[in-house]
Amino acid sequence: MGIDLGTANTLVFVKGKGILIREPSYIARHKRTGAVLAIGTEAKLMAGKTPEAIEAIRPLRDGVIADYDGAEAMLNFYIKQVHESSPWIAKIPRPKVIIGIPSGVTEVERRAVSEAAIQAGAREAYLVEEPMAAAIGAGLPIDEPRGQMIIDIGGGTTEIAILSLGGIVLNKSLRIAGDELTESIIHFSRVKYGLLLGDTTAEEVKMQIGSAVEPDDKKELQIVVRGRDLSNGLPKSMKFSATEVREALAPTIQQIVRAVMDVLEETPPELVSDIIQHGITMAGGGSLIRGLDKMVSESTRMPVWVTDEPMSAVVRGCGKLLTDERLLKKVKVGARLRY
Repeated sequence: MGIDLGTANTLVFVKGKGILIREPSYIARHKRTGAVLAIGTEAKLMAGKTPEAIEAIRPLRDGVIADYDGAEAMLNFYIKQVHESSPWIAKIPRPKVIIGIPSGVTEVERRAVSEAAIQAGAREAYLVEEPMAAAIGAGLPIDEPRGQMIIDIGGGTTEIAILSLGGIVLNKSLRIAGDELTESIIHFSRVKYGLLLGDTTAEEVKMQIGSAVEPDDKKELQIVVRGRDLSNGLPKSMKFSATEVREALAPTIQQIVRAVMDVLEETPPELVSDIIQHGITMAGGGSLIRGLDKMVSESTRMPVWVTDEPMSAVVRGCGKLLTDERLLKKVKVGARLRY
């Protein structure tokens, strides 16, 4: 079983079956008893709408486990769900699990992910760095003596890595990604219009009309948002234009682009010539923001392409490693934990 344990979404790949689960990384539970009430989409719908006794939280923050019990309950739920989905899987009660983790995490954070997987019902847990898993999922020939550059923009972290010969030559893990882009829309709305938006509304604005550069067709997209007026505390509706949202996202996007430039500055010249020839690959949900690939291309003066289904690149990479023991030995990080 391959798992992309993401800050925003969790995806589960089962060998021979493909991706069986795509759910938001949310959990709702009772504050006093700790009883889990909902997981995934159902829990996300409760976010920001719960009574005092219930909390709807994300167990992961910035790509790492922030709430151990919540993460374990979530993994346990998905492993059970996979077993229930097919009769032949039920014969293998404790699966082998490969999990994608950010490249900048500490040894303690790595161990927390492995232990959560074992406690949730895995037989053995392997960890693979997300940029490596995304490159494998995107179909890049990572085994060859050839430089590959991958940018994986998730919900909690942006992973920028230069790969060659099945290893990471250079990497940068930024804790600036999709969540920060959502935060910048909330901040912009509060400062400019005195309108307080919820996370879900801001995320919808980002996905519907968010862009990094002005579109070629010059068509101005608009969206109506509803929130609370900070001056009088009453409900208020407003229309946001794509230009305003682009201005709000610009500082965060600039930080990501600057980090890409920093990594390229440190890259050995032989590898840079390979990257110029083959281009930069983008993956992760953040790469779906309109024009972001164009902006990276203009800033680096290199060709940039977004992989097919960028949100599932990491989990597809973990899935490919399930059938390739040789490559798994090469790319796994840390010690393998066994039940």
